[in-house]
Amino acid sequence: MVLAALWLLAGLLAARQAAAVLRRPPDQRLTDLETWIGAHGVLHVSGSLYDGDAFTGTPFSGLVLKPLTRAAEQSLGVAWTFGTLLLVVVLGLVVARALPGPVSRRTSLLAAPLAICLLVLSLPVRNTFTLGQTSIIPVLLVVLTVLPRTSGRQAGVLIGVAAALQPALLLFAVVMWLVGRRRAAVLAGATFAGCTALAWAVMPRDSWTYWVHHIGGAGLGAPADSLANQSLHGLLLRIGLEGPVELTLLAVLAVTVAVIGLRRAAHYAQDGQLLLAAAITGSVALAVSPTSWQYQQLWILLAVVGRVGRRAADRLVWPVLVVLAMTLNRTALLPDIQVLGHVGYNAPLLAALAAACLVPFVSRTSPQWDNPVPTPVVEPAKSRFAWVPLLRFVKRPLSRPNLMLELMLIRVGYFAYSWIRGHAPDERSVAEGHGDQVLTLEGWLHIDIEHGFNAIVADTSWLKHTMNWYYSTFHFLIPLSLLGWLYLRRPATYRWARTPLAFATLLALIGFWLYPLAPPRLMGLGYVDTAHGPQDLKNPDFGALTKLSNQYAAMPSLHVGWSLWCGVVIAIVAPYVWMKVLGMLYPLLTTAVIVGTANHYVLDAIGGAAIVSAGFGLQYLLLGIGRRPVEEAPGPLAETVSGVAARVRGVVGPRRSPEADVEKSADAAKPAATAATADPADAEPADASR
Repeated sequence: MVLAALWLLAGLLAARQAAAVLRRPPDQRLTDLETWIGAHGVLHVSGSLYDGDAFTGTPFSGLVLKPLTRAAEQSLGVAWTFGTLLLVVVLGLVVARALPGPVSRRTSLLAAPLAICLLVLSLPVRNTFTLGQTSIIPVLLVVLTVLPRTSGRQAGVLIGVAAALQPALLLFAVVMWLVGRRRAAVLAGATFAGCTALAWAVMPRDSWTYWVHHIGGAGLGAPADSLANQSLHGLLLRIGLEGPVELTLLAVLAVTVAVIGLRRAAHYAQDGQLLLAAAITGSVALAVSPTSWQYQQLWILLAVVGRVGRRAADRLVWPVLVVLAMTLNRTALLPDIQVLGHVGYNAPLLAALAAACLVPFVSRTSPQWDNPVPTPVVEPAKSRFAWVPLLRFVKRPLSRPNLMLELMLIRVGYFAYSWIRGHAPDERSVAEGHGDQVLTLEGWLHIDIEHGFNAIVADTSWLKHTMNWYYSTFHFLIPLSLLGWLYLRRPATYRWARTPLAFATLLALIGFWLYPLAPPRLMGLGYVDTAHGPQDLKNPDFGALTKLSNQYAAMPSLHVGWSLWCGVVIAIVAPYVWMKVLGMLYPLLTTAVIVGTANHYVLDAIGGAAIVSAGFGLQYLLLGIGRRPVEEAPGPLAETVSGVAARVRGVVGPRRSPEADVEKSADAAKPAATAATADPADAEPADASR
């Protein structure tokens, strides 16, 4: 079922990408290809290919594309799109075939559709589809060399042709030399020289411009300091360096990255991880090239095949990080903060440098290659209902999850939440009509207290300012702080509590989409927006906030939903009664604030409480997890100490021999392994000799 679902997903993604290109008008389709072969494209002009700034490829690539000038644009657009799609499929199949063995049957079956899905979703492939670039061809030529049946002579020719299309790929010949395949390396260099000489003989002026005047294409295309150039040269220019200082520092960094990266690539190639070695070499080529545009960055995505981490729970961190960096834009990866923004702008380059020089990939000779430290799990919880849980194949982890992975998922989840909320239907008439429905229902229930309470808040200065500050601050501060505390001090409870919160947020997004609702402050009925002042309802784009988010996402209230979740968790885990009381007061105060500031109705608060209840209910229904798990899982030493303390209190009874105590502690430690615990790496081993 999973295999069929993955192939179906791969087909849908590929069809969607092809449709996204072909449904565009002809003059907006394959824009880079049009600049090459169009009526006024650079391949039609009688002068040099590099008279303008549109063509950035090598003279050999221009020579290869010459025959395409005879094709009509419309037929070429369709053929080029499906040809690119076919290349992506072939690349995915080759990548799946080139995984370092031995691989399980399940991995071999799922690898191909999963690889195709990731390739189609990646920014380099999407950029290639849209612009009509040929960047997949060099990657495919090189990846073909890692297949088991590719001979040394074939590998040399393939790498030489790929380097003729992208000169930085000649670094693959260096790696072949380092691993002892010197004949193949020499053949790669000879093939590259032959293709370049052929282009030089046919187009001497263009070859002189590319190789001598621009020194391998440097300075062609967009400015080198633009964000699209993810190379060390582009990074140094963006931070303000220029002239001899920048060139000297670039030379030092490029040589350092090349030496470290190529030696690592040779090491992993000798280790049998040929695909990982290719990804590392390609990442080095991206970093040291004068320009590395987005459509050339596919090498970074191939680095997901490397295994990283001692624990099984850590193995997903590196693949998820690479996939996010190569599929999402910078605003989805990191918040728009000055320091973090620079990291997001240069995420592909940083990922390439990490793959080339820093990430300690596991060797196939290491015992951890196939046997990482497992994550302790327990079987699905049993319920008094025979049909609960529905997902009986899901086992509940007991250890603390990886922090980096959690932070990435929280960030991406919040970005998805913001995007869906911002793109939910926001037609004003529909939202106001729903507002009238809510007010009518509240009047029938005699809970329409919003107008009077809002008037009291607006007329009381200290109350208004306090509620405004509360509304804008606590919504994120309290849930994030509580999640952080649970992660550090109550890891099992953290896993138990975060899932209902995620379910509740997902249900809220469905509510925003299905039932757009104008809050009281936007109804034009005399409510006072205490935080933002009067709104010009005659203007369709009234208020500054309408440019930032969907203002009609009011039902249900996530302010109340998240605060109720906090209140429930605090009431359960807090050690003192006064803490539990404060925890339960938090959602009540939040309800008063959202109503007093005219941001929500009372029914919105009820909706927020409903989705949190549904979140806990869904967790129980799907996973069978109802009660909060027990955190303590004492080892033998703790059991012995507790036994001594109990005897002192006269609970245990007559004193037994130390040997009996040790035996009892060892026996008691066995079921403790199945209880919810803190990080198992810190737990005492169940060894009676201790």
